[in-house]
Amino acid sequence: MTYQDCLDYLYQQLPMYQRIGNAAFKKSLDNIIALCEAMGQPQYKFKSIHVAGTNGKGSSSHMLAAVLQESGYKTGLYTSPHLKSFTERVRINGQELPQEYLIQFVEQNKELFESIKPSFFEMTVALAFKYFADEQVDIAVIEVGLGGRLDSTNIITPEVSLITNIGYDHQALLGDTIGAIASEKAGIIKSGVPVVISTKQEEAEEVFRYKAKQENALLYFATESFRVELVEGDLERQVFQVYKDETLYLAGLELDLTGSYQKYNLPGVLHVLELLQQKGYSIPEEALRRGLAQTKSITGLKGRWQKLNDTPLTICDTGHNEDGIKQIVKQLETLKPKQVHMVFGAVNDKDITKVLQLLPVNYKYYFCQADIPRALPVQQLYEQATSIGLKGTIYTSVAEAIQAAKANAAPDEVIFIGGSTFVVAEIEEL
Repeated sequence: MTYQDCLDYLYQQLPMYQRIGNAAFKKSLDNIIALCEAMGQPQYKFKSIHVAGTNGKGSSSHMLAAVLQESGYKTGLYTSPHLKSFTERVRINGQELPQEYLIQFVEQNKELFESIKPSFFEMTVALAFKYFADEQVDIAVIEVGLGGRLDSTNIITPEVSLITNIGYDHQALLGDTIGAIASEKAGIIKSGVPVVISTKQEEAEEVFRYKAKQENALLYFATESFRVELVEGDLERQVFQVYKDETLYLAGLELDLTGSYQKYNLPGVLHVLELLQQKGYSIPEEALRRGLAQTKSITGLKGRWQKLNDTPLTICDTGHNEDGIKQIVKQLETLKPKQVHMVFGAVNDKDITKVLQLLPVNYKYYFCQADIPRALPVQQLYEQATSIGLKGTIYTSVAEAIQAAKANAAPDEVIFIGGSTFVVAEIEEL
């Protein structure tokens, strides 16, 4: 098989959440358990950190991986979905999964796939676990795909679990209250494994306390120990003063991940690293500083408040649910733009009413749909948006919408591209 044959096989044979949405979500861990049993239980052959949450889990996972790599550990990183290339999902020390490994993996396991019939995501998780075991990583950072309790990644026993912010997303699958969603995320809390919660949220707090008590797991709310204060920031980096128990702990800590929402992620990341140190991991301060200052180049992270161009200033971000969009709008306002030209698309398996209500009526909108079956038809998006007073034009592709925004935006105006990970994935310059 060629690499392309492999991808075609995976995309065609197996239901894929990224493409079709809720119908691909399996409410059971049976398939991933069966796959990993047949492969010799690779998930038990490496140490790991498990990261769940509605927003912030991707950024937090990349920051942790960057710091561990800079500390000298051979570090695996599993994230989803990918933006440009399937191999982005599985990395070791920032290097993407080799195409040859994927080919060999599919060829060797084709019969197994045909008997178990796993989803695309189940197969990808098994691939990551097998690769990390084969390559004997020292530790791997494993990002949950969706939810937690029934997510295919939830068969590992990590060193530490991290749960970032809880917000409204995938309500059809996870529940429609913060408590219900938190309960699904809390499903990653394991017996005796310490768990860090990045931000303290009233509706979620009791859920986490109850589950941690049940599992006899030490529970830490990161913001009770760590306080971060933004000192300065621009579109390339931000600098924080970090206080631990109200004493200055890290002065002038630099992050190359921009976006004001990183201040919610940073306490959780720092607390996880501290717990790892208590378990005997060596994480020197200079490695921590280097990892956080160079996360993007070390791990290859893209699409998080990423600047694509200076004139006009062009930014993209994969934030797509209520919390994500709220933060994006807040961040755009800090730029004090004369005009924002927003290229916007969404997916069809979520109610986007509340997201659209968060968008300012004075922006100019370029409505589009990504080239996947799961994209919300642009006509529907346009009708929903116009009904609440958003003004814009329909474009049949993401590329066409971006071209139009570029043609219309004055040099001192701002173009923003987002609404969905899949819209960002189709930006040519990414």
